[in-house]
Amino acid sequence: MELGAGLEALFRPRAIAIVGASQDSTKIGGRPVKFLRDHGFPGAVYPVNPRAAEVQGYPAFAAVADLPEAPDLAIIAVTAEAVPDAVAACAAKGVRSAVVLSSGFSEMGEAGQALQDRIRTTAARSGMRVVGPNCLGAVSIAERAIATFSIVLESGMPAAGPLGIVSQSGNLGSYAMLLAGERGVGISRFLTTGNECDVDVADGIAFMARDAATRVILCVLETCRDPQRLIAALAAAHAAGKPVIVLKIGATEAGQAAASSHTGALAGSEQVFDAVFRRAGAWRVRSIEQLVDLGQAVVALGTERLPRGRRVALLVASGGFGVLLADAASAAGLTLPEPRAETRQRITGVVPYASPRNPVDATALMSSRPEILQQILFALLDDDTTDALIVLVSSALYLPRLRGVYMAALRAARARFPDRVIALCMHGPADAAAELSALGFPVTDGVDACCAVMAGLAGIRDALDRQAAPVLTEPPAPAPLSADDIRSEPGAKRALAAAGLPVLPERLAETPQAAAREAAALGFPVALKIVSPDLPHKTEVDGVALDLNGEAAVLEAAEAMLRRVRAAAPAARIEGLLVAPMAGRGTELILGTTQDPVFGPVVMAGLGGIFAEVLRDVAVRPAPVTEAEALDMLRSLRAFPVLDGARGAPRADLPAAAAAIAALSRFAARHRQTVAAIDINPLLVRPAGQGAVALDALIVPAATAGECRRGH
Repeated sequence: MELGAGLEALFRPRAIAIVGASQDSTKIGGRPVKFLRDHGFPGAVYPVNPRAAEVQGYPAFAAVADLPEAPDLAIIAVTAEAVPDAVAACAAKGVRSAVVLSSGFSEMGEAGQALQDRIRTTAARSGMRVVGPNCLGAVSIAERAIATFSIVLESGMPAAGPLGIVSQSGNLGSYAMLLAGERGVGISRFLTTGNECDVDVADGIAFMARDAATRVILCVLETCRDPQRLIAALAAAHAAGKPVIVLKIGATEAGQAAASSHTGALAGSEQVFDAVFRRAGAWRVRSIEQLVDLGQAVVALGTERLPRGRRVALLVASGGFGVLLADAASAAGLTLPEPRAETRQRITGVVPYASPRNPVDATALMSSRPEILQQILFALLDDDTTDALIVLVSSALYLPRLRGVYMAALRAARARFPDRVIALCMHGPADAAAELSALGFPVTDGVDACCAVMAGLAGIRDALDRQAAPVLTEPPAPAPLSADDIRSEPGAKRALAAAGLPVLPERLAETPQAAAREAAALGFPVALKIVSPDLPHKTEVDGVALDLNGEAAVLEAAEAMLRRVRAAAPAARIEGLLVAPMAGRGTELILGTTQDPVFGPVVMAGLGGIFAEVLRDVAVRPAPVTEAEALDMLRSLRAFPVLDGARGAPRADLPAAAAAIAALSRFAARHRQTVAAIDINPLLVRPAGQGAVALDALIVPAATAGECRRGH
């Protein structure tokens, strides 16, 4: 079924049935009835309750089969054991969508899973779209279509607007709706998917991508049950020019354990989720507050006015606040260019004692009269060295006099500079914040939060401007890898070389004497390594010798190596000695692949030594990747300047490194069924134009992945 198909009946129903409707408006089966009545749903409402003639003023029906028509939407709030039959009755009646609010399904173990499977089967056979079970339901604001028991609606409906919310977590999604509503941000659709027996988050995103009422999508994600559906939905939103802001929870080990227990699904690597979101053009945040802050800011600006860079000017009335804001801006990845000389002169011409650099400290005089603040704003907004302006308003708008000054000056700035980004860091009255937001000013409470929003706005602009990376697929390998390919280093290198990885000419010798002869044939100096299927990590048994010159040196090193290895690992099968020419100078990378539990094969790259293992400075992407993506991986490393010729060092051959990463990723994708992991440590990247070469390689078959990790 097409992503998002059938959700029109959920969000734009003409009639709604409530199966398990209750007279008690505090119960799960009673609250949707109350909300539909109180908030004025214009269509027909059909309570289904076999023990009542009417429910909360609506005529009631004993069974779904008794309804006078097939409603577009059924809300189901009965016991878990009764839900499958209720869903089947709705399908038989011709109901097009259903929301199962009841809990007690897959989250409760095998018995609950069996009940949930019955619901899924009915949905698949009938084509009826089912949300849940174990969910908080859905709301379509403008249509007053309410299929939820969320307490948020007890105090009123949010205003209608362009912000869509789709969440696996009912309470987090509901809280996001509450925060947005309190800030006056209009909401289009609200969907919580719960156990996702049919409708999932991807359906919600895809529907909102096509929905004219939705311009910005907030998503709360606990896990991903179908990665290809999620990726396709994010791609659809990107193609529609609609930002998707994602709060992925369960980022810590403890959080992942909780998410697995709650959803019954595995949590994937957080770095892989980050990479998937980046590839698809979505923007990830780390808290529910950031989710709503950024969503509110995008709604205020509109996608056409997002900042096209991270250069910001800061305007404050206090030196201390200026330092605080500058620190937060730098920590968020923003840059603070110094204003042009003419800009500085204009500012000091208005406030002689101002500090006109960046941050601009215009002292308390800036808010003494509207025209003074207006002239300072105009000066900064005329300066094209910045992409955006942050004004620290603090709590000034609680005072009517200062509120008048700021409102007048900001209105004038918006009229004069309709396309410039002016963000306000403000703790003030809710009505003032809503008024400013409606005028196109992102309003954020908190210095760190404001700078995070500005960085997020720039990131979303980048994502919208960037063409989504193509989703590459690779056919299965024409033939499985042989035992030789995965038994030891020489076989792994042969298999990888056939896939496009650069390797050195090497010789396998069975005896020390043969190793000396092979070394002479290759030319000195050479490297010598032990070859054993039982010793994947040769350095742990002192099984590597480098820079050997002359046959005598090779013979002596080989004999000594065999003695050391046999003493350290007497049970290891030794197949011989690998002789290879020394590769010369270059920068060492660590490349690898692994199997992510959600997204499958992924490729990793990082600089060798402490960068990868201690600093964890690695880049990860789902496999396969293009060479352009591989180059982007390298550029994303904190240690990238080392590759790029820092402090006069020769620049590394980046195209060769990117080609090796891409080739490795294709190999991992082809062999996803049989290969659990690959290590290339190191890939030596020579100076620009001289290529790269894999100096060591290990292929871990799927069946022995756990054993290899334990051994490592």
